[in-house]
Amino acid sequence: MSIACDQAVCGRYPLTDVVAVVDDGVSPFELAVACEVFGIDRSDVGVPAVDFAIASPRAGVVRGDAGLGVVADHRLDRLATADLVVVPACGTGYRPGPDLVAALEGVIARGGRVVSLCSGAFVLARAGLLDGRRATTHWRYEKEFQETFPEVDLVPDVLFVEDGPVASSAGTAAGIDLCLHIVRSAFGAAAANTVARRMVVPPQRDGGQAQYVESPVRDVEARTLAPVLDWAVAHLDEDLSVTVLARRAAMSGRTFARRFRDETGTTPHAWLLARRVALAEELLETGDLAVEEVARRCGFGSATMLRHHFTRLRGTPPSRYRRTFGHAG
Repeated sequence: MSIACDQAVCGRYPLTDVVAVVDDGVSPFELAVACEVFGIDRSDVGVPAVDFAIASPRAGVVRGDAGLGVVADHRLDRLATADLVVVPACGTGYRPGPDLVAALEGVIARGGRVVSLCSGAFVLARAGLLDGRRATTHWRYEKEFQETFPEVDLVPDVLFVEDGPVASSAGTAAGIDLCLHIVRSAFGAAAANTVARRMVVPPQRDGGQAQYVESPVRDVEARTLAPVLDWAVAHLDEDLSVTVLARRAAMSGRTFARRFRDETGTTPHAWLLARRVALAEELLETGDLAVEEVARRCGFGSATMLRHHFTRLRGTPPSRYRRTFGHAG
């Protein structure tokens, strides 16, 4: 499931030249996320190619976390042409030097973006890029972050936050969510979905408001309801009340609702709304069906209901979303 970015942000930033910045203490996972999303050429399956590089303030081997050694091919001058710079996690104590601060400021001054993954938010905060902005980081570091940077509006319990040209993700795997969101904002849902399928991850985990994504819904761990959920996704245009779903699962309504929350972390109603809005996104992006027909196929019943729920969950009405992400846009 995916979200539309804020209309002031969508389409504003290019995504052709991406640089990941590394230094001592860099996390191998967060660096690998940037490499996987932006550094692999998938133009053969329709994803626009990106010029990706790794840069460091220092020459030689950068000593990463968990014994990883990284040799960056570029120094900080490589950031001079980047329209997106990714700062992976590198520990809460890392202090960027004046050259790195100036390079990051230069990216934003030129109209580019700077994003942090996990504890990389500490780097952006120390560089002054988060002053007066909303940001997030790993939940383990929330208290330390708030005490160290009171001038930053920390948003807890989210996957990522996007505030103008600066974005930040929560811990570890949330960096995937943010990077896929960036791909989606630049190239559309089809490109993000293609990258996500290659990575074997969801294009966007559940939840969403314009500019930030709420805490993720747990994946289905037990197998008891998986067949019912798969069936529901294939029949979103039908009546999918708790009674109908419980009957298909051979459970009472009360047992089904309890099991559903245990396995997914949300209610049947919220889960269905999320899936229906996700289908509406796909139909709006890839076709020219009338909004009434989109509403019918998604199970909303009327264009009014579709507009209500789509706007509430995506922060923009279906018509504007189509203009932004539609194949003719």
